[in-house]
This record gives sequence, C-alpha cells and structure tokens, in this order.
Amino acid sequence: MPLKRSLSKTLSIYSSERFPWLSRKSSKHRHQAVVGVGGNIGDVKRRFEHLFFELHRDKRVTLTQTSLILKNPPFGFSEQEDFLNTIIVIKTSMNAKVFLEYLMRLEKKFGRKRSFANAPRTLDLDIIFFDDLVMNTDKLTLPHPAWMERESVLIPLSGLRL
Repeated sequence: MPLKRSLSKTLSIYSSERFPWLSRKSSKHRHQAVVGVGGNIGDVKRRFEHLFFELHRDKRVTLTQTSLILKNPPFGFSEQEDFLNTIIVIKTSMNAKVFLEYLMRLEKKFGRKRSFANAPRTLDLDIIFFDDLVMNTDKLTLPHPAWMERESVLIPLSGLRL
C-alpha cells in the first residue's frame, strides 16, 4: 500500500515496498548510473513496479537503489497530466552510449512514443549521472544539463545514498 505525503499544493511524495529501496547485494559491474524515471500516461506507479522487476531480471545491470516517487506538475508543455518521477541507481558494465541505447529500448518496450518535446509519455528514462563522466554529444550530455533546476530530480535524489 503506497503512502502519500503532500509537500505543497503541487508536490506530493509516495513510498511503497520498492520505492525507496536499497539493495544489500554487491555488483560486479564497474559503472554507476543515476537515472531519472518519469511518466504521466496510464498507471505509472504500476509501470515503475514492472520496470523494477525488469531491471532485476537483466544480468547486464544491477539495480542498487530507488528513491521515493514524486508527483509534480509538467513543465514545458503544461496541458497534460502531472508526472510521477523517481530516481534509480544502476550498476552496469556498458559504456554511457551503449547504456543510453539500452534505456531507449526499455522506454520503447514500455510503450514510449516520441512525438514532441515535453510530450506526455508512458516512461521517460534520463541518465542524470554516469560515474563522474562529463560529455556533450548530439545524443548524450552528462551530467544531465538541467538536473539542478528540476524538482523532479532534486527531491527524489535528496534521499539517496550515493
């Protein structure tokens, strides 16, 4: 049963059995990725649970931590439902570019359709940090360029052990 607490008129946090969550296992993977997870179409909380189990089954990654879930208003395109956002921490041996492709395949598997910037979506996976890597390419900028400006990242991130 998820627990809800209001932070303000527009922000609420939720916790459940798996959000927040901390693994007790070590990982053989050498890289750590901090990933922002969001969505606002359909049963997003249930989709987050499915993502949790999907990541647990995949030997290419080790899910080490999840944050609480934040409900917050959309930005950019505001004529849409509020978003649910969380942070997950993953260990992997994939390099950053390959890991981005992996996340994009996961988004597609969970029904993501790309239409326009800041559009409603079933699942959005953004790499916030990948180790201490700093890079700026056409497809990937690390750390994520707007992470310090988004409550959807800062509030869930504040409860993690990094």
